[in-house]
Amino acid sequence: MLLFDLPLETLRTYTLPQVREPDFAEFWHDVKRRAHAQPLNPERVPVEYPVDGLAVHKVYFDAFEGGRICGWLIARRGAKAQPTLIHYHGYGGTKGQVYDYLAWALQGYTILAIDVRGQAGESADNAPYPTGFTTWFTMGILEPRQYYFVRAYADAIRAIDFVAQCDEVDPEHIGVTGASQGGALCLAASALDPRPKLCMSEVPGLCHFKRTSELTREQPWADVIRYFALYPDKTDTMFKTLSYVELNNFTDWIQCPTLISVGLVDLLCPPSTVFAVYNGLKCTKEIVVYEFSGHEVGAFSYHADKKLRWAAKYLRQK
Repeated sequence: MLLFDLPLETLRTYTLPQVREPDFAEFWHDVKRRAHAQPLNPERVPVEYPVDGLAVHKVYFDAFEGGRICGWLIARRGAKAQPTLIHYHGYGGTKGQVYDYLAWALQGYTILAIDVRGQAGESADNAPYPTGFTTWFTMGILEPRQYYFVRAYADAIRAIDFVAQCDEVDPEHIGVTGASQGGALCLAASALDPRPKLCMSEVPGLCHFKRTSELTREQPWADVIRYFALYPDKTDTMFKTLSYVELNNFTDWIQCPTLISVGLVDLLCPPSTVFAVYNGLKCTKEIVVYEFSGHEVGAFSYHADKKLRWAAKYLRQK
């Protein structure tokens, strides 16, 4: 095994200090207030799909502070008040195809899978970003209230607002899941909103920015580091902005049962950053370690089976 980070026995207890700005809690209270107050303007468009008994809709709601989120809403035809999973995708990706969610939908889960704002899918991002490259990690990085991932976290909360008003959804049994960027978004949603009853985060990113910058030059981190290099006088300001979305600063806010996966040769989301977040959690939790895997572990059927069992235990039971 390629060992580029800490040994597993060290990772089991490894932590990193939280670096919260004095207004961290007040900042997120205000973002949540504004996110909930902004009208969703929801829309549902039926989509014909060749699976008997399945109802598929393409859905839309307004993105936080400008833009329009697009997603799939998938459930058994005529479903009422089912347990529900919200899926967030990886960096630069999309919500995928309806087929990707059939295993969940045909078991009796309602699924909402959204395109993250402005990335490769159908969600538009019309918010202003006065600084940064045209890369999501640096857009608005000099001002927390204008930072891309602050708005993406707010969209993750608004996705919960959207499903909570759907007839197919039991608002008391909502879970969140995703991999990489999606793993970060579901952890953030669980920290910022009390409604998720289950979080299943695969190889999450955005866990700890300084530690990640010390260990990797993989994309998209290379773009962030290039921006640091171009503006060394603004590095402290940029790290201050990043601290508002760094998941290590949210761990004590997550209350729902949380399943996390990590690959020990993950060069994109280093295992020490993932373990730091996991070890800081105070909720019911489990981490699944893939010693010989990198960032691809979410694709393995072994972990899919693990997620099915966690969802059955913590989300389907009433």
